[in-house]
Amino acid sequence: MLFWIIAIVVLILDRGVKFLVTAYMELGQTIPVIKGFFHITFVKNPGAAFGILTDKKWFFIIVTIVVLILLFYLVYTIGQQSAFLSITIGLVAGGAMGNLIDRIHSGLVVDYLDFRGIWPYVFNIADSAIVIGVILLSWQLIRSEVK
Repeated sequence: MLFWIIAIVVLILDRGVKFLVTAYMELGQTIPVIKGFFHITFVKNPGAAFGILTDKKWFFIIVTIVVLILLFYLVYTIGQQSAFLSITIGLVAGGAMGNLIDRIHSGLVVDYLDFRGIWPYVFNIADSAIVIGVILLSWQLIRSEVK
């Protein structure tokens, strides 16, 4: 149950902000929130992280569906044993679903979080959830291996 709550919250947040950005901003427009540090910038990414594998829409759709199936399997097998695992898998699944919807709809992922001077790429809530989930999951796996 915790898995679904996390995944749905991430998905709703990501889709909600993407809706607002696409409804009220022009492509390429930037709005300074903290001038020179954090902006909301509307871009569309045709690839994966850091713009790799540009224009491989069907590749990303198929890989994401396979990953989601694997995540659902994990959460219903080992994820039931740990709230922490349910949360981390929920973060990754929610983020993956958010970007999958973009890819199915247009082949492009809507990005909007722009931390200038710290990070050279614009990203979104779904990307953040995936990265945080993978880092936490990796940390948990390393920690359990040490024990």
